[in-house]
Amino acid sequence: MKVLLIGSGGREHALAWKLAQSPLMTEFYAAPGNPGIAEHARLVSLKVEDHEAVAAFCAQKAIDFVVVGPEAPLVAGLADRLRADRLKVFGPSAAAAQLEGSKGFTKDICARYNIPTGAYRRFNNAPKARAYIREQGAPIVVKADGLAAGKGVTVAMTVEEALAAVDDCFEGAFGAAGAEVVIEAYLDGEEASFFCLCDGSNALALATAQDHKRVGEGDTGVNTGGMGAYSPAPVMTAEMIERTMKEIIEPTICGMAESGYPFSGVFFAGLMITAKGPELIEYNVRFGDPECQVLMMRLKSDLLPLLLAAAEGTLDKVTAEWSDDPALTVVMASKGYPGSYEKNTPILSLPEAGDGAKVFHAGTSLKDGELVATGGRVLNVTATGRSVGEAQSRAYALLDKVEWENGFCRRDIGWRAIEREKA
Repeated sequence: MKVLLIGSGGREHALAWKLAQSPLMTEFYAAPGNPGIAEHARLVSLKVEDHEAVAAFCAQKAIDFVVVGPEAPLVAGLADRLRADRLKVFGPSAAAAQLEGSKGFTKDICARYNIPTGAYRRFNNAPKARAYIREQGAPIVVKADGLAAGKGVTVAMTVEEALAAVDDCFEGAFGAAGAEVVIEAYLDGEEASFFCLCDGSNALALATAQDHKRVGEGDTGVNTGGMGAYSPAPVMTAEMIERTMKEIIEPTICGMAESGYPFSGVFFAGLMITAKGPELIEYNVRFGDPECQVLMMRLKSDLLPLLLAAAEGTLDKVTAEWSDDPALTVVMASKGYPGSYEKNTPILSLPEAGDGAKVFHAGTSLKDGELVATGGRVLNVTATGRSVGEAQSRAYALLDKVEWENGFCRRDIGWRAIEREKA
């Protein structure tokens, strides 16, 4: 099977690493890819925003299957353009990708189909949003409606912080994504990520994870795209997974189909486990980053047939097998992230990773034959273990062998799960 993978981040490196292991694979391309992905696939210098160029490449190489990694091409309609050429594509249509492309769209779906989530209001101007915040008080959550690379959400513990977040959105801090804001009730509980494949009518539950969004240790500081993750999430018991499927995922599948937007791809449900049970914080329509890295480390099954089943409508005919061993990944980021940071800093050496360990490239490039850091989040140092504590120890031991002067990381990834293990 000839496969094209779209994307260039750590998530895509993890997908490439896993897909390349499939005996079904005959030719494997990635656009635009990164130096890590180049270990598994042939890189193609396509502009992913140019849908016609992607379609032409697929025709030229007789591509059988396209896997779209990031959210932006999905929201922009790449899957629709490729399906118009009768290509098999993993990823939702632009209409269905609104689940991530618009926070307000998702909240409206939740309201229509009684999916548990925080109470909310949508605003397209600052004065009304500010008045609502003063009326509701804090804590309260302010979200840019559109795609903001994981940085458009403020969990405001004071009214002043919430008002500042509204101003950021309407003054252009997140570009077009902040033209509308969603303000919602603060949910108290423990966050978890739940992943589930969908083919429009059938669902296949995958696995759970927890990530660390805040830049600082102890989950302090500003939100980022994610500083590390581990899987499985201890808070997601068998009962909680069953409730999530029945109360959140299944009503979403039915609701999306009934609304005229049948969903095919992966549901990444950001959950808050409250005293009442699972409540939806948000949906993403692609694998999480860095959650994908720990999921792929734990997946024992061949990934390619699973993604293909989602694209072909045959998820009821496949199953996924998982390792019981936890996996943990630590993000190495450029100093200054998530603010401004220096680009093209040299990465002198990466360690050899053994069984159950892998360094995934997230924001790297080759410059004059040398590996350099080009992104905010640059490397995902990942390991498995018999416990989260062991996986953490192995991951940090590997990370400490990375020679990159401009890198930093949190040293406490997995702390909540490790405290549970000690209890």
